[in-house]
Amino acid sequence: MSDDYGYDYEDDSPYDRETEYGAGDADVPDGNYGADGAGASRDGGRGPERTFAALPPAQGRGFATSWWGRAWLQALEDTALDGQQLKQGRQLARRGGVGAVSVRPGRITAMVRDRDGTAHRSDVLLQQLGAGAWDRFLDMAVDRAGHIAALLDREMPTHLVEDAAGAGVELLPGIGDLEPECTCGAWDHCPHTGALCYQVARLLDEDPFVLLLMRGRDERRLLDELQVRSAARAIRLGDGAAAEATDDAEREVHGVPAGEAFGAAGILPPLPAPPSAPDTPGLGPSLDTETPPPPGIDPAVLEVLAADSAVRAHRMLLDALAPGHEEQPFPVELTPRQDAVRLAADARPDARVGARLASGSGRAPADLDAAVRAWRYGGVPALAVLDEEWAPDPEDLGRARARLDEAWEAGERPALRASGRARWTVAGADLQLRLDRDGRWWPYRKERGRWVPAGPADDDPAGALAGAEEGGAADGRSGAGTAI
Repeated sequence: MSDDYGYDYEDDSPYDRETEYGAGDADVPDGNYGADGAGASRDGGRGPERTFAALPPAQGRGFATSWWGRAWLQALEDTALDGQQLKQGRQLARRGGVGAVSVRPGRITAMVRDRDGTAHRSDVLLQQLGAGAWDRFLDMAVDRAGHIAALLDREMPTHLVEDAAGAGVELLPGIGDLEPECTCGAWDHCPHTGALCYQVARLLDEDPFVLLLMRGRDERRLLDELQVRSAARAIRLGDGAAAEATDDAEREVHGVPAGEAFGAAGILPPLPAPPSAPDTPGLGPSLDTETPPPPGIDPAVLEVLAADSAVRAHRMLLDALAPGHEEQPFPVELTPRQDAVRLAADARPDARVGARLASGSGRAPADLDAAVRAWRYGGVPALAVLDEEWAPDPEDLGRARARLDEAWEAGERPALRASGRARWTVAGADLQLRLDRDGRWWPYRKERGRWVPAGPADDDPAGALAGAEEGGAADGRSGAGTAI
């Protein structure tokens, strides 16, 4: 079967076809671009091309399931300045508004139709790899046959991308690498180029060679060049390098002799310093999609859990890098009731998710608010003071009363009345002191008829009460801080 240009192609796949337009090295266009081809054109000119038939609507599924397909979409979302335009592009792609997709070196093209049927030609340009970069990639691939086997299985393992990056070859696009062109006149990614990129993510899921074609080489040419290099490598090994290769293989299996490693210690460079920890936790994913979730799945709750995981991971990293971390005791495992409070304090969920946390932890929403405040003032010990009323023995109670007598100068102590076994309320004011089992004092304030934490613990009851007064004055609450 032949195409409009008189070239034959095999029509053995309903999914795509491949045609050849012209000869020559598509990734080294005319002109002086340097030894590495770093100035290679994004357009690609005439070269190998694959055309993929329009895909059916993507109802009920994501646009990318492979990690490299998601990396492609991440580059798009990092590049686009208007998230609303991308959302419209997802909708266009999801309902089947993207026509046949043409993929060739440096460029992807498709006709994209708006909801009213208006068609726009949309292109997305991607920088091709230069001749030097392809040489390094092919040399790396010949030395690691597993990479090519994975590609032939339509897989792109992470170590292939990592090894390529180690050779100075960036296969996957990054921020700013996907350059849009559209007849609608938009200068940034519009709904049409966004829809094209979302559709191409589905193609990448099926065949990572689509990405390599965009970077400048089609599958047939790549495999031919790899076969040539593999044969040349076999000849070199047969000419005298076989013994050395055998030694290297044995060394790879059995390790380095201890004497050799000891002798090289003085000439090996020092290990690089570990990277510094990020200043803030990473942002969680947005699960706001047009596809309804399965029954029993709440996307808002999943977003809260993902954001909480980022916060906890960041905190654990900071703790691990802190001096003396190895001497610190293991953290106490939280109960589900305590962890619900920690989650509400860290993730700051909306009212609906907060109500679910309150119900799951056996608290009313107002009680959860008070518990969150306690957690932020002092974690598990502060929660214990809020939730539990303990009974000091006579000796502890005597020491507490003596501490209250000594905390203020003569005549300055507020009138205190016992309000429980380890609680004292300021007469005429909505302020209270609570004593914990470690001898620390926690200030409380009455708000809307409920006692809530008003500050962190203090070894001095006067200091704890003063902190509660200052907080009440700053908040403009009447009655707080007027008794002393």
